[in-house]
Amino acid sequence: MRKTSAVLATLSLAALALTGCSVTASSADASCDRDGHANGIDSAVTVTGDIGAEPDVEVFAPVRLTETSYADVVTGDGRALVDDAQPLVAEISIYNGSTGEQVFETAYDEDSSRATSIGYWATQSPGLADVMACATAGTRIVAGLTPEDFGEANLAGLGMEDDDIAVFVIDVVDAYLPKAEGSLQFNDAQGMPTVVRADDGTPGIIIPDSDAPDEQVVQTLIRGDGEELTEEDTPLVHFAAVDWDKKTVLQSTWGQSAAANLREIAAPVADALVGQPVGSQVLVVLPKTENSTAMAVVVDILGVSPVSAP
Repeated sequence: MRKTSAVLATLSLAALALTGCSVTASSADASCDRDGHANGIDSAVTVTGDIGAEPDVEVFAPVRLTETSYADVVTGDGRALVDDAQPLVAEISIYNGSTGEQVFETAYDEDSSRATSIGYWATQSPGLADVMACATAGTRIVAGLTPEDFGEANLAGLGMEDDDIAVFVIDVVDAYLPKAEGSLQFNDAQGMPTVVRADDGTPGIIIPDSDAPDEQVVQTLIRGDGEELTEEDTPLVHFAAVDWDKKTVLQSTWGQSAAANLREIAAPVADALVGQPVGSQVLVVLPKTENSTAMAVVVDILGVSPVSAP
């Protein structure tokens, strides 16, 4: 019998059946509905300028709403945001709905815009979880957030009154894969871990009872169809690492933000990804050394970070 180790961040794979596992064809196939939420916000704001560049915005103040509202004034044809942890690049401007005054903006600098996620922005303003869900890369969103959805602390911090509507202009500049996507690859699994996957891509790693190999082993489990990583690239990844002997989780990014610092965490794993296409899932088994335990690491390559790791 094999011992199993379920690799998780916030979910449990205990109930995951170990049969019939497959990879969905594309995250863009997810059903998304962004209709019927405008409530006139698109008529209260005019926006011009290129996506990703600092826009020219006019807010016809005062803006009054009884619920958070949003509209896509430009609809992009890129990948859809189907997961709260899916990496994205966004540029955001915020305006006081009572006065039309701008109170916040991001850098609007493609050379310094790091990947974030819907989950990250929702920790800043809870209403953004609904405003950004299912938007596609290349989309410009105009939104009005109620004080409850914007956050009382944000209102005070930006010099706004406690009943003001926060008007957002959000450019979804880019959206990355939420998980590996591509064709399943055949590998001789004798003596190697087996990987199963939840619907959201979270992997479960089944470690065999045999000893870990004495040398590093790399297997491509899913082959993506994106650009191949170079030594100069900084990949955006989800990864999970399991101690071979203890069958325990060492580290996992699933359910959290994707990592852009894999080389700092495990340089041999980062090296093993060079030449792999974006969208791939790669198993890297690291042998035991004087300083570290043997481990199995599963990496989903979601994209290439727009900013190099420091």
